[in-house]
Amino acid sequence: MNRLAQELNASLGDTAAARLLSRIGREMFFPKGIVAQTAEANARASRFNATVGMAIADGEPMMLSAVGGLVQNLASGDIVAYAPTPGVADLRDVWMEDMVRKNPGMANLATTRPLVTGGLTNGLFHLAELFVDPGDALVLPELFWGNYRLMFDTRNGARIVTFPLFTGDGGFNVDGLAGALRDHSKAIVLLNFPNNPTGYSPTVDEAHRIIDVLTRHADDGNDILAICDDAYFGLFYEDGLYEESLFGSLGHAHERIVAAKVDGATKEDFAWGFRIGFLTLAGKGLDAPALGALEKKLMGNIRATISNSSRIAQSLLAAMHRSESFLSEKAEKRAVLKERYSRVKEIVGAASSQILRPLPFNSGYFMAFECNGVNAEDLRLALLERGIGTIAIGERYLRVAYSTVDLDDLDTLFAEVYETAAATVSG
Repeated sequence: MNRLAQELNASLGDTAAARLLSRIGREMFFPKGIVAQTAEANARASRFNATVGMAIADGEPMMLSAVGGLVQNLASGDIVAYAPTPGVADLRDVWMEDMVRKNPGMANLATTRPLVTGGLTNGLFHLAELFVDPGDALVLPELFWGNYRLMFDTRNGARIVTFPLFTGDGGFNVDGLAGALRDHSKAIVLLNFPNNPTGYSPTVDEAHRIIDVLTRHADDGNDILAICDDAYFGLFYEDGLYEESLFGSLGHAHERIVAAKVDGATKEDFAWGFRIGFLTLAGKGLDAPALGALEKKLMGNIRATISNSSRIAQSLLAAMHRSESFLSEKAEKRAVLKERYSRVKEIVGAASSQILRPLPFNSGYFMAFECNGVNAEDLRLALLERGIGTIAIGERYLRVAYSTVDLDDLDTLFAEVYETAAATVSG
């Protein structure tokens, strides 16, 4: 094992984070190679900096005018230069401030400084690499984003343990979560709210019960990595929902719980193609050296895969967050989505279909139907014949992204969905 990895492991000591690390996680480190030496030179080389593989003229990165003319308010260094491996420092600070503002539960919580990842998918990927060994249990509701399987199971060998997402009365199945955790001394728990594909977020009471279940499991001597996939954070449409990330409470909860927050500009800031995500870790049993060690291990994994994320996207995102109209514009766009949600809620609430049963939804981009008497894939294909795209999840569920459809078209869309379902059954 590399000496630097050994030093980082020593900083972690006998913590839950140390016990949760995978083989890759234990061996990972951030090398003192080109990137680290360049960072030192950036700080100290006052005469000549002959380190990084970029072309410099008059102290600025060379840039084609065809590019500079498209982004006239940014310097070339903010457009074409490499970004640091963990992300542009200014953006990381901006995101940290914004997280605390949106999540009062993070007050006084010691965390890693948010690391910039290539979208949320890349952040989840790094967690899977550093914490999952073959056979480790990944606990999550049975309705989940399919990419989790590729990252955690196919690539890293996790054993997926699911439980029904909903109770009989349509609430989050907290008892199911507790049952799925049973007998796992090491568990990776993945909590995605608002949920993809259903568009469900827990109530305040359900969130507190989720935290209690995880804390009691830790009390029993078990180690937990609790991953909060907050891709659709902030898109809450009903009163009484838990409108913070569970990350803050879980970070404070127990010495045997390591909390991870994966979020980003993708959905929160209506910047899907920027591919800028953030990864932040915390835990009651983690002091500053331990958090620093985890950050270095994550930096090493970033360096080993994508090296760094897009500089221009980070520069634009930081500038966007500083815009005077940033919060008001976000509020306007979220109001559009809430209006669409309300209309969809009315449409499916008034329908009397025995074939399509809407699952509970209260947030996010989506709603989903449980299909009775019709195969979801057959229905998806039949809808395609009518020029309508939806997503089939196995044979039982059909996801509809109402976020992509204008308000005036929602009635037509859902009328077609119900009509096609009835025709598919009779056919």
